[in-house]
Amino acid sequence: MTQQSTSLLVGLLAGVSAAFLLVSAGSPSSLSFILFAAAALPVLIAGLGWSNLASIVAVLSAMAVIGIATTPQAALVSAVTTLAPAAWIAHLSNLARPAEEIGGPEGAVIWYPLPEIFVRIALCVCIGLIAVGVAMGYGTEFVGQLVEIFVATIQESNAAYSPSPEGIAEMKQFFLYALPAIQAAMWVTILLAGWYVASAIVRMSGRSKRPKDDIPSQLRMPRTSAIALAAGGAMSFVDGGIGLIGWTICGAFGAGFIIAGFAIAHHRTRGKPARGLLLWAAYLATIIFTVPLAFFLFLGLFDTARTLTATGPGPNSKP
Repeated sequence: MTQQSTSLLVGLLAGVSAAFLLVSAGSPSSLSFILFAAAALPVLIAGLGWSNLASIVAVLSAMAVIGIATTPQAALVSAVTTLAPAAWIAHLSNLARPAEEIGGPEGAVIWYPLPEIFVRIALCVCIGLIAVGVAMGYGTEFVGQLVEIFVATIQESNAAYSPSPEGIAEMKQFFLYALPAIQAAMWVTILLAGWYVASAIVRMSGRSKRPKDDIPSQLRMPRTSAIALAAGGAMSFVDGGIGLIGWTICGAFGAGFIIAGFAIAHHRTRGKPARGLLLWAAYLATIIFTVPLAFFLFLGLFDTARTLTATGPGPNSKP
């Protein structure tokens, strides 16, 4: 088979796999979230290990299968939030240029910086969620229906639960602005985790073009991301759609800085005798109290960089 034929076949198989994961995630079950989070993996693997053609075919075939199995609207939402960002991230990961073009050593290769990939994950999430929110008519009425369903579900299992009208109104107001931020933060984390796992799988298969990144030392948000976070924070004080967009930006880029903060913690505790205990304590405290997230957010904010990954020439490091 030619390389193009192989890419077409791999892309088709990856697209069908991604579509089945997304369709299966639509059925209520304890595995729904895991299936939904894993849906980007086939597209990422196709793009990282084969070619852009493979990832594009994966996106298109997945949209076709989802559109047939569910609705065209569901296919479009899946493409905007999961499939297309995965293909774009895979494309960026395989970009490289000779190091001498930017004053580096002759014969070395500079790969697309990990911080730039990271910030584009946040941008893709913002664009995707804002587009879906506009298409769905996200707003007070939409969130009101969600809260009513949420309250009714709790009352089915706990008949004594009866919140006051004021309490329900406060709940609706909270969820109106919290949902965009939480969804954006979760989706940035999911896409980054998917990229990490897919990269590891492709490296193990021997098809990886990009060398392994030292994530603890390289994963930082670019300095321009702080401007985006500040802009999102300012927009969040405005009522209406602008405020919702601001909360989405805060969620996506805030999650980016928090993850960068954890990477810094991993890097700075290297070689320390109690490194494992310190990291486990940090993660456990974050899960239980969530307050430590603010510490890692500021840690990520005060340590920004644009690290370049350079490798020597070889079969696995072609520009």
